[in-house]
Amino acid sequence: MGSICALSIKAFLQYSGQGYVYILFTIVSNLLLYFGFRKKAIFFDTFIGLLLWLGFWLKSSVRIAFLDGVFRQPTGMFDGSPAAFDQALLISACGLSGFLLASIIRERFIFNYPDKMNAVSMRGLFAFYQMYRNYILTAFVCVVVLVAVSNVFFGIYQRGEVPRTVLPFGLSGIYTWLLLFGLASVSALMLHFEFALKKSTSLLIAMLALLETFLSNVSMLSRGMILNGGALFYGALRSLRIYSTTSNIRTLLIVAAIFGILFVSSVFVVNHLRAGQEIANITVDKVVENNSSNKLADLILDRWVGIEGVMAVASSSSMGWDLWGTAWDEKFDVNQTSFFDKELITSPYRNMDTSKHHYVSLPGIIAFCFYPGSYLFLFISIVLAGLFAAFVELSAYKMGGRNVILCALIAQVIAYRYMSFGYVPARSYMLFGTIYLNLVIIFVAEKIAQYMCDRKSR
Repeated sequence: MGSICALSIKAFLQYSGQGYVYILFTIVSNLLLYFGFRKKAIFFDTFIGLLLWLGFWLKSSVRIAFLDGVFRQPTGMFDGSPAAFDQALLISACGLSGFLLASIIRERFIFNYPDKMNAVSMRGLFAFYQMYRNYILTAFVCVVVLVAVSNVFFGIYQRGEVPRTVLPFGLSGIYTWLLLFGLASVSALMLHFEFALKKSTSLLIAMLALLETFLSNVSMLSRGMILNGGALFYGALRSLRIYSTTSNIRTLLIVAAIFGILFVSSVFVVNHLRAGQEIANITVDKVVENNSSNKLADLILDRWVGIEGVMAVASSSSMGWDLWGTAWDEKFDVNQTSFFDKELITSPYRNMDTSKHHYVSLPGIIAFCFYPGSYLFLFISIVLAGLFAAFVELSAYKMGGRNVILCALIAQVIAYRYMSFGYVPARSYMLFGTIYLNLVIIFVAEKIAQYMCDRKSR
């Protein structure tokens, strides 16, 4: 809290626009972060609050306080004037306020997690896991290694790359699902069952879950291991209280340390795998070298989508309902960059070899919902988006057997999608459809396993 106050004061003194605008922006941003960790917060509150706080308030405040308000990511026609800064921060505060209101409505009228509950709510799958635990763990490791290694060699789904191999019968989509959150969902189930089985934290299952996130993200050439891994870890911590599970501080510290080591290792491994690939006649080795010369804080700040998208949209002469409609008409093309890259910013990927690479810039959901230029439309859209996310998390809770670790994973996937929203938005149904398919698979598997157990006990 002291660091936030100190940074706020420093940024306020350096801010070129109206002081009250920065104060409003700071209050709303940090209130959203606080709401994510209050007692009645759901997991979506936590992850959306944290991701947007990083992409909006922290990034803006550090760059205003120490870097003369200069941003590394493209900001379109944003001229850096006091009026332009005020507009960008007011738009951001409006969007962030929409998530705040959605959280309040959810808490009062939709659902909250109970303070205490029984960890065993999936009797069929739990009994199956208990009976065949060693076989299941062995099979899980084999599948994780097989999927990750084959993805590295065949390039079925890798971030920023044109697929080198397209599998028949929709199998490429199955690979994508498994790598993004399908295998992590299995980790969430195993962690849930271990809490019920041993009534304490399990170092073995935690290590397997971390192994999965490490291998999956490396195979995808993604430096985002912290997302699924962090969701599982935070969900497990919440589970300790909700399920009255015995916590072993030593085990938690070991898991946290290994998590940190694997995350840092994944970044270096992915950088190594990407090195030598040519992007706009500049090798990735050069990009990595240039980035390594920057301050660590710069790298952390620029990792998150946020304020730059709002700056680009707010300064665009194309802003209006036509822009909004055209954006929704965007079609997926692996050999083309995004609508946002082509229409709203000077894209860093304009000279990219699109036969090999597929990189896009992203506006984020707040910037995207301001395409029409209406504050009211932005606010209402964000409130509805927040309520929809809460409904999906409630579905995960109901269909996933009250497994809060699984709920944390699903909530993180949605929050990250919102933060990075804007590319081919009409295809969002595929992500949410896959989430529900994931939940249906778990729900049906539980019913089948429960039927088999009941029949066996007769």
